[in-house]
Amino acid sequence: MKAVVQRVAEARVEIDGKVVGRCGAGLMILVCAMQGDTEANAEALAGRIAKLRVFRDEAGRMNRSIRDTSGSALVVSQFTLAADTSRGNRPGFAAAAPPETGEPLYEHFVAALRAGGVPVETGRFGADMAVHLVNDGPVTIPMER
Repeated sequence: MKAVVQRVAEARVEIDGKVVGRCGAGLMILVCAMQGDTEANAEALAGRIAKLRVFRDEAGRMNRSIRDTSGSALVVSQFTLAADTSRGNRPGFAAAAPPETGEPLYEHFVAALRAGGVPVETGRFGADMAVHLVNDGPVTIPMER
């Protein structure tokens, strides 16, 4: 699985102008299930993100996790993270898991993050969404598992 993790002051996702998920200070997580991914990949990535130390401690150093700060997360499916831009100007997405595999893995990732002690809201898998966020830092971390 691939993810782009952003430390945010706040984030929300809208579908047709209606807010379907939001978080305050915490993490905006864009996630993509790849061909060959398993539930174990989803659990491992969720575990790493729950422990990722990107929040400031008392000395101002990035030394605290989302769990340490009692933050929350907004998780949005993002198949375009699988983009292959090695040939031509039009990206290919063949490396992304098909929807019938990708959606259960996305849901499993969300459940694993919640089981790891992180309050999570989500977008809607496969929907056309408008994502709004205030990046804090900015801090943006790409991750794979």
